[in-house]
Amino acid sequence: MICSCQSESKGSRTNRLEPKVVQVDLQMNKTFQTVAHFGASDAWSCQFVGLWPDQKKNAMAELLFSREADSGGHPKGIGLSLWRFNIGAGSAEQGEESGIRDEWRRAESFMKGDGSYDWSKQAGQVWFAHAAQEFGVPNLLVFPNSPPVHMTKNGKAYANNGEANLASSRFDDFGNYMADVIKGMERKGLHVDYISPVNEPQWDWSDGGQEGTPFLNTDIAGIVRSLDASLSEKGLTTKIDIAEAGKINYLYEDADKPARGRQIKQFFDQGSENYIGNLSHVGNAISGHSYFTTSPYTAAIQQRQNLATEMKTMDGLEYWMSEYCILGDNGGEINGSGRDLGINAALYMARVVHNDLTVSNASAWHWWLAISPYDYKDGLIYIDSDKHDGEYYESKMLWSLGNYSRFIRPGYQRKGVSIDGAKAQSADFLVSAFMDPEENELVYVIVNSGIAPVAVSLSVDGESVSPSKTYMTSDTLDLAPVDIENQVVTIPERTIATIIVNQ
Repeated sequence: MICSCQSESKGSRTNRLEPKVVQVDLQMNKTFQTVAHFGASDAWSCQFVGLWPDQKKNAMAELLFSREADSGGHPKGIGLSLWRFNIGAGSAEQGEESGIRDEWRRAESFMKGDGSYDWSKQAGQVWFAHAAQEFGVPNLLVFPNSPPVHMTKNGKAYANNGEANLASSRFDDFGNYMADVIKGMERKGLHVDYISPVNEPQWDWSDGGQEGTPFLNTDIAGIVRSLDASLSEKGLTTKIDIAEAGKINYLYEDADKPARGRQIKQFFDQGSENYIGNLSHVGNAISGHSYFTTSPYTAAIQQRQNLATEMKTMDGLEYWMSEYCILGDNGGEINGSGRDLGINAALYMARVVHNDLTVSNASAWHWWLAISPYDYKDGLIYIDSDKHDGEYYESKMLWSLGNYSRFIRPGYQRKGVSIDGAKAQSADFLVSAFMDPEENELVYVIVNSGIAPVAVSLSVDGESVSPSKTYMTSDTLDLAPVDIENQVVTIPERTIATIIVNQ
């Protein structure tokens, strides 16, 4: 039984039959990955939205970063624990001559043509980075999609003919530039925890759709070595994140991209000529993107099992799922085209989060556009396509991610789960569980994508436990607190629920 804390007109439901009670057991002796962070990026809207009227940009920052609740107990935001800052390549200064057709996908650069820096650039993004810090977001990651246009082979922020747009003779220049940017941001009071020097190096990036460049694995290793030396020289503690693979299978196989695949072994096997795992600034994680690998369900599971198997060959190495939004037709399950503020996209997102966390054992999960002006399923918050002002719109994807990010904090450990004694889970009913090892707080996240409610009784190692707090996202609820009248929690159809147990 549930009683919604939102308005009765929104939260009331009538169930014709009492659902069968399902036993969800958390298994303390099965500990998996430790969570690093949940994040989203400032590309590309924050360059403009960060200069919008204070009331609106402050409201959007609160939705993304806040961990506070209002007087009714409703979370004010989703409490992201990492913010991704896009270091622009300078296509914005080039304007239409940049060759990038969409003005929103051009980006300013801190570096000027003479090699000096203008730290007043990217002001809107800097505003959001400060806002994240003020809300207590513990991690900041910076990433370029392309080297500065003044360094690239063609003077553009995108490539020609699918070839790397940076000569190997300029790797040191690129490394020094990235270290300079980190130093400059720290002078602005922004500590940079991570830098990701390349993005989706498997793609050609030759169509002028956005800033970007492909790289071979040998290129990436060379860039990382140069960056590592520059960070050390400048006394910076920033860790390097690689390699933002365009699809997760490029981490464990060549697939259709020879010399750009098998990146786990390429970068972290000591026998590889591209081994960089011994560099002082290289983090103990490798990152990939979940694009084009999420449907159909059985294929999604298989690819994540393959990734987890490969990761086990590298002792101590973590996997970060560092970028995702809903792209393509996904085998007919859901189409990325068309803005969707409702529960359909939110449920699909939650399934991807669940599979990335529980099958591929991702310790981090990052969404792509925090704020989107597009008619696409790529935003947590949507805005009018206006550079100076406009309206903003919350999506259910925002609150769906919040079912995870708001409550599963850095340092939490994922625990084993059984449902009615079985390990296997249905695609329509997914459960994951996490524990705060310091406070013994337990967090269950349940995704009921089915068309019927499911009643849940919780236990830990077979011993019944009582929910302390429950929050639900559905077609009528936005991460809303829900009163539980007894030990059994009924998860309505098409609902994502987070249940907190304080032992």
